[in-house]
Amino acid sequence: MGDIVRFLARRLIFSIVVLWFVATIVFFMYFVAPNDVARTLAGRQASAATVAAIRHNLGLDRPLLVQYWSFLGRAAHGNLGFSYLNSRSVLSLVGQRAGVTVSLVVGGAVIWLVIGVGAGMLGATRPRSVIDRATTGIALLFYSMPTFLLGEFLLLVLFFRLHLIGVDWFPGAGYVPLATDPLQWALHLVLPWLTIALITAATYARLTRSSMLDVMGEDYIRTARAKGISRPRILFRHVLRSAITPVVTQFGIDVGTMLGGVVVTENVFGLPGMGQLIVSSITRQDLPTIIGLVLLASAFVIVANIIVDIVYVFLDPRVRLN
Repeated sequence: MGDIVRFLARRLIFSIVVLWFVATIVFFMYFVAPNDVARTLAGRQASAATVAAIRHNLGLDRPLLVQYWSFLGRAAHGNLGFSYLNSRSVLSLVGQRAGVTVSLVVGGAVIWLVIGVGAGMLGATRPRSVIDRATTGIALLFYSMPTFLLGEFLLLVLFFRLHLIGVDWFPGAGYVPLATDPLQWALHLVLPWLTIALITAATYARLTRSSMLDVMGEDYIRTARAKGISRPRILFRHVLRSAITPVVTQFGIDVGTMLGGVVVTENVFGLPGMGQLIVSSITRQDLPTIIGLVLLASAFVIVANIIVDIVYVFLDPRVRLN
């Protein structure tokens, strides 16, 4: 327990430094960007006096370092800023859309883990066989396929074509909250889940296969076989447990990144999540929202990596937090 506490303390300090570095970069990018928030809010026909008054009310006429420390103070208290174009705080905008992105990422993660790890295990246990070559080929196919292309293909085949013959199993777009109707929630997310799962699972299939093949050549695996330990026990208790660490690493990175917004998938299927918010904010040059989303995405990645490091200890006894 003491090692875990010390490890978490070290990672917490390191995470704060990383977030400070990211916050500093995005803050100064805000001022380097050729965009005048006061002019945007006032309109093109506004007088210079009106623009100056808005700039003063927003605090944009204060010295740069004063604004910087004020920005860091707000961020440290969980205040991600205020979207002047939406007349709402960034945190409220994120809260409105976070449920969509979380639903998409969690459901897709379950599917891509099952498919990816299962296909990798199947190929590793039958190396150079027809099954191994088939799973590797399919994995490479989806790995090289753009996300928007697979999404449009699924919409064409499972929504449009079925709709023409009167079969409305899969909605084409939109989102229904889980609390409103669990069945419709799942139906509206099936195609987005499959889109991110099939493409992401290809990476996990290749990682699982290569890691398991490396572990299966170790001396302790041959010793376990010589002792007469059953094949399923060797496979799951020893091989998979040792080979799963790179998969866990990739899983932490993918989930942490996607929680910041699954931009392409959300826009293809019309899901009002954080990815769609990112696109609209960039299009409208809503810099406070962009900065808040960047900080939030960075925090997701950092937290996911801390969780992954802790999971390592339980998966592989050779790994120690210190």
